[in-house]
Amino acid sequence: MKESFRRSMAWLHTWAGLTFCWILYFMFVTGTLGYFDTEIDHWMEAESPAPQTTQSASVEQNLSAAVGWLSREAEGADSWFIALPDDRNEPHLRTFWRAPPPEEEGEERKTGNDRLDSITGEPLAEAARDTGGGQALYRMHYALHYIDGGAAFRFIGIVALFMFIGLVTGVVIHRKIFADMFTFRGAAPAKRAWLDAHNLLSVASLPFQLMITYSGLLFTVTTWMPAIALGSYGFNIERAAEALRVVADVQVERTGEPAELAPLMPIVADAASQWGGEDAIRGLDVRMPGDAAARVSVSRKAGIGVIAEQRVYDGVTGQYLETLDPTSRAPIAAASVMLGLHEGLYAGALLRWFYFISGLLGAGMVATGAIYWSAKRRRKSVADADHSRGFRFVEAMNIGTILGLPIAIAAYFWSNRLLPLGLEGRPDWEMHCLFITWGLCLLYPLTRPRLAAWRELAWLGAGAFAALPVINAATTEVHLINSLRAGDWVLASFDLTALAFGLIFALTAKKIGGRADSAERLSPAPQPTEATAA
Repeated sequence: MKESFRRSMAWLHTWAGLTFCWILYFMFVTGTLGYFDTEIDHWMEAESPAPQTTQSASVEQNLSAAVGWLSREAEGADSWFIALPDDRNEPHLRTFWRAPPPEEEGEERKTGNDRLDSITGEPLAEAARDTGGGQALYRMHYALHYIDGGAAFRFIGIVALFMFIGLVTGVVIHRKIFADMFTFRGAAPAKRAWLDAHNLLSVASLPFQLMITYSGLLFTVTTWMPAIALGSYGFNIERAAEALRVVADVQVERTGEPAELAPLMPIVADAASQWGGEDAIRGLDVRMPGDAAARVSVSRKAGIGVIAEQRVYDGVTGQYLETLDPTSRAPIAAASVMLGLHEGLYAGALLRWFYFISGLLGAGMVATGAIYWSAKRRRKSVADADHSRGFRFVEAMNIGTILGLPIAIAAYFWSNRLLPLGLEGRPDWEMHCLFITWGLCLLYPLTRPRLAAWRELAWLGAGAFAALPVINAATTEVHLINSLRAGDWVLASFDLTALAFGLIFALTAKKIGGRADSAERLSPAPQPTEATAA
């Protein structure tokens, strides 16, 4: 009975992973890059100013600069939002504003979004190049591309469910799960070596994979299984809406009676005294500035979670009114922490590298699983011509996806440096370059022997990544040497990481070349025909 159950779980594990293995690999690779999306943005916006933080200006200076700018540029707006400079997630003082709804139907509502100098209050120079940046890569792991956003989100939710099933069944079928973490027989036949690699990568990153998959399911579950969320409130929509009211923005109706906005620094000081200092302040949301009904909400930094409390003040008198704390509800607090763990926005540099490496291990887990499945069935495909054609397609997809996707991402970075700065729709063309390159990489293995395709695409990847710092130096002033001189470790780390990936691809190509040479030496010599013997 036990063995029958384990065989059933093994079958479920295999097909839960293989059904969407190429999409899962795509999600892992692009999602992993998202942990450094801000740093990638900085590199791809080559002309962008160096980040400013609270170390260069006080909270009072930042507020003064922001209010001065908004008073001039956003007079009569319905709302202001001031994001104080903090860390990598918001390195600049930033202001947002939104005008009242347009009177005539069809007109767009005016808005503003500006990065300001914390001292002068003037807008920072915008990057000369229009780019999708790291944000475009990050969004692809849940929204895909060229696909309707709603449909993509629902599809990704189903893929995440299959991934979770694969993880759980993988734990069930591995009786020696900890031994697998320390077992790798690289000298064994290919099938056994790939299985060992799959087990090692899976077990080494198992806690991360469980967390990232389960928290990802929380993102998507309400889009295709809304009854799960609604069932917590007895399927009563009114109760659910009331429970979620504390998550919504403060709603204020304009009275039409003008009134001067209260000084913001005393309001911030009061909130800071409750939260342990000014470092706990994330930003301010001002509703109906200049009106008697004005409200000022001071939001707190969320820590690990993505939701935090806010203190609401009268925007005219500065009097404290109430505290809205969504995390006082246990379900919202739990969801906030899980989603925060998934996004990793709270993480410092060292922990983000841990996220990044764990994500790469996840991509490797999916890749080695797909390769092991092929290696296990390769002998059968040689004997069966009909099976061989389908098998050949699967192997080509493995090669074109596992090596082709990183090469396509390198092409995305190349396009950022090589496309004309004034090109219309430049961010779209960066993405087109990515997918065109990936498409070519998917087709290439169909034209070459298996090991040759692996080796040649690996060498292409080595060249594509190793040449990135060279392309950067030839087209911009933010190349590696200048970055190191300026102490800009974000830009320098990008170039150094590209060189590291180039080296990894080169070592991989060399290893594959050695295997190909061994295969040629071990293959039987062709038997002479009668004509040859004669």
